[in-house]
Amino acid sequence: MPKTSSSPQTLTPTPAPRAVLHGPTMGTRWSATIDGVGPHDLPGLRLQLAAAVERVDAQMSPWKPDSDLVRLNRAPVGAWVDLPGEMLQVLDCALNVQRESGGAFDPCAGRLVNAWGFGAERDAPDAAAIRAAREVSTVPGAPAGLEVDRSAGRARKQGALQVDLCGIAKGYAVDCMAEVLRCHGVQHALAALDGELRAVGGQASGAPWAVALERPETGRRAVQGVVELEDLAVATSGDYRRYLDVGGVRVAHTMDVRRGAPVNNAVASVTVLARTCMLADAWATALLVGGADEGLAMAQRMGLDVLFLVRRPHGLVQVGLGRFAR
Repeated sequence: MPKTSSSPQTLTPTPAPRAVLHGPTMGTRWSATIDGVGPHDLPGLRLQLAAAVERVDAQMSPWKPDSDLVRLNRAPVGAWVDLPGEMLQVLDCALNVQRESGGAFDPCAGRLVNAWGFGAERDAPDAAAIRAAREVSTVPGAPAGLEVDRSAGRARKQGALQVDLCGIAKGYAVDCMAEVLRCHGVQHALAALDGELRAVGGQASGAPWAVALERPETGRRAVQGVVELEDLAVATSGDYRRYLDVGGVRVAHTMDVRRGAPVNNAVASVTVLARTCMLADAWATALLVGGADEGLAMAQRMGLDVLFLVRRPHGLVQVGLGRFAR
């Protein structure tokens, strides 16, 4: 039967209006893609998103001489230091992941980070500084380390260590962005900072957010695959973006405190899905340090959704757990 003018028509849905807000921070850029834009105050929302990210940077940056992190690192051993609630939350999470990962993730690796040329103090490895950093590195699970008293709003060092939150702070900043978006009534958005992302709902169309996973290749941007996010966060850690060339040897920026040296294994990158970007960020770092064997066993024990990209003689090999296994 031929269709009449009153017959149901198959129409192409009109795309929901979309806005992208962005700005500089932490040596990179943050962004928020907002789908189905309603009566939101976009200029005001952008200011609040920027303020949320800058607040994290002001508290947790090792590069800002007046940050709360630097203040903690400069304090005498054993002295309590009053800290903002947000930073105490991040420290608490970092110490939990440190314990659960057997020290593969260590927020007290600042001396090693600086000694190897990746911190605020120097831009190349220093043999004497590396030896000194190894002598004071904390032993996972030992009493000497960092104590956090969230009820009193304070923390103290129990050894001559330096705290470094670069493996978790960006993820937390993304979580702060997601909270700002929700408080503004945004139901469909994707918050991002560097390689850390968190979805607020899905797209306005009902589809999840499609996020490209980067192929770990130095000097070029390539896509390894795509992951779909809906009320979920993703973070990736790898050895191929930030590194130093020392005598023709590539030295990655992620520290393995247990070895007193940068990570050195066959894992090119690790991608983790989690309910918060802070957790995804920390666990991606921990599993990268753990490597293909220990890291995979750790991920299985913790029930994580994770994708390892491992370098083998014949090329990259994917090893997935949880949702990535499907």
